[in-house]
Amino acid sequence: MSDPTEANGTAGADEAADGTAGERRVRVVLVDDHRMFRTGVQAEIGQTAQTGVEVVGEAADVDQAVTVITATRPEVVLLDVHLPGGGGVEVLRRCAPLMSDTERPVRFLALSVSDAAEDVIGVIRGGARGYVTKTITGTDLVNSVFRVQEGDAVFSPRLAGFVLDAFASTDAPPVDEDLDRLTQREREVLRLIARGYAYKEIAKQLYISVKTVESHVSAVLRKLQLSNRHELTRWATARRLV
Repeated sequence: MSDPTEANGTAGADEAADGTAGERRVRVVLVDDHRMFRTGVQAEIGQTAQTGVEVVGEAADVDQAVTVITATRPEVVLLDVHLPGGGGVEVLRRCAPLMSDTERPVRFLALSVSDAAEDVIGVIRGGARGYVTKTITGTDLVNSVFRVQEGDAVFSPRLAGFVLDAFASTDAPPVDEDLDRLTQREREVLRLIARGYAYKEIAKQLYISVKTVESHVSAVLRKLQLSNRHELTRWATARRLV
């Protein structure tokens, strides 16, 4: 992958000067572990003269994301929920000072294939301003980015009511209590196990050893009081974590 901090700032400045995309401008960082998806989003929304969106950086994992976001200080980060190194929640945690900057706040919009309750509530709790799924159109994504830049909260239509209900409810916790017992890394391993990944594949994706994967699986089984990966898969599927 090319240098994640590489930005097309010169082009953006020239276009801003001649006003070809109108007055709206927003600087964006793309965070997703699938390079082809980042390339597709860049092609769809990153034509600055037409959309007003300037993609100033990309990242494929948590450490890379924090480095790129800190270096480029975009107005909006499009953030995948499932990332090597701790997931989108970990990026939000480590970028909390940038989000709270009153003069130049960095705002986050989750962009994920998942519509699982735990994923949505997790990133909103972490400070994201919205959550849209990857079925969104390019036009709607551009509009969502600008709305988040302006401080609005943005959700895919099917998720909006769910999010309101989850935070308004005083009778039930918004996140599964059993799931709360797991660390972020254990949740990542849980999802990958439930999706049928082998231990070696999980180790490669999360940049950890096979032995560490085995330790995490043992911890998950113990905390959830399950006996094997087949029970774990059923458990995760029932909670729409897969």
